[in-house]
Amino acid sequence: MEEQELVQQAKNGDQAAFGRLVERYEKQVYRQALGLLGHPEDAADVTQEVFFKAWRGLPAFQGGSSFSTWLYRLTGNAAIDLLRREKKRRGDLSLDDDDRSWDGQLADPASAPEKNLEQKELRRAVAKGLALLSAEHRQVLVLREIHGATYEEMGQILDLPPGTVKSRVARARLALAKLLREDL
Repeated sequence: MEEQELVQQAKNGDQAAFGRLVERYEKQVYRQALGLLGHPEDAADVTQEVFFKAWRGLPAFQGGSSFSTWLYRLTGNAAIDLLRREKKRRGDLSLDDDDRSWDGQLADPASAPEKNLEQKELRRAVAKGLALLSAEHRQVLVLREIHGATYEEMGQILDLPPGTVKSRVARARLALAKLLREDL
C-alpha cells in the first residue's frame, strides 16, 4: 500500500494503518536518533516519542512533504530536545556497535590486521569527534554522511534553504576535521 494511502487512513483514525507506517519507518527513525544521540536507550526513547508525536500530530500533517521527511524532522527535533534537557555531551558514541553493523560495512575482512586496526581507530576518532560537535553540526553530518540525504532532502527535514544546509555541512566538516587533527 502506498504511503499516502496509509497516511490518509491513519488520519481518519485507522490505528492499523498507522501501525504499518510505524513498521515501515521505525528502523530509520531509530538509526537517525542513534546517530544523533549515540546511545541505544536514548534512541529508543526518542523513537517512541517521535511516533507518539506523529500519531497526535497526524491530523495537522498537511502532506507538503513526504511522511518520512516529516518523521526525520520530528526525530531531529526530539533528539535535540533530549540533548538540551540533559545539558551534557556524551563522548562514547561507537561506530562499531553491533547494532549498526559498521564493521561489516567499513572493514574488509581480507585486508591486513594493521589496516583493520587503523579503520577501527579512525571510526572511534570520528565517533568521538561527532560527539563533541554541536547538535546542529552533528545533525547535518549524520543526515548527509551516514543517511546519504541530499541537500534538498535535508532542507525539507530541517526546514532550511539548501544553501544554508550546504554551508552548515561545510562548517560541520571543518569543525570535525579540526577535532580529528587535534586528537591525532
